[in-house]
Amino acid sequence: MKIVVKIGGYAFPSKLDTAGIEPYAMLFSRLHREDHEILVVTGGGEDARKYIRVARALGANEAYCDQIGIEVTRLNARLFISKLGGEAHPDPPTNIHELTQALATGKIVVMGGLTPGHSTDAVAALAAELMHADVLIRTTDVNGVYTGDPKKDPKVKRLDVISSDKLLKMVLSGEFWAGCYELLDPVAVKIIARSKIPTWIIDGKEPANIEKIVRGKTVGTRVTVEA
Repeated sequence: MKIVVKIGGYAFPSKLDTAGIEPYAMLFSRLHREDHEILVVTGGGEDARKYIRVARALGANEAYCDQIGIEVTRLNARLFISKLGGEAHPDPPTNIHELTQALATGKIVVMGGLTPGHSTDAVAALAAELMHADVLIRTTDVNGVYTGDPKKDPKVKRLDVISSDKLLKMVLSGEFWAGCYELLDPVAVKIIARSKIPTWIIDGKEPANIEKIVRGKTVGTRVTVEA
């Protein structure tokens, strides 16, 4: 399979250590040895938000703040590469041309952001589109898409399946996840819809959930796209 995994910011807390990296890297290594093609996109985590907040307070414009966030995501990508060693492409791609070249090596590709204004969700969707991925797995710190924010309202329900159209409306409303409850961003959802990329939104705090999706099991929320 061709697999794209977006690792959410939860894996990169301010007190960074190996615990948020090693289990995932070991899983990706094992899947790669089974001849799966693996591409990983890393988020920025708490450090990215911290740097952006300080830069904004110092007068930086939003484009420059985006660039700072991108640099942090690439540092996070290098942490994965450090663990994967020779199984990984040695540098995070910084543009589509470099991404295409990295994929051609047959190694695990780990990357962060690409362009100011595009989130790492959008990067993951674009990469999945480019490589004709069999599945895009978006990991979060909750176990799927809910009818509201599960961190604020215990009565909300998790959705086993959601259409890309409905997900886009939820994302654009912005009312469900101010702060910590993260979903795919609008650009990512539109890319998923136009290329009909099979997509799952899962609890990534348990790396085994990623493997369950690869093995054809049901975890989290599946995003459907109309033919």
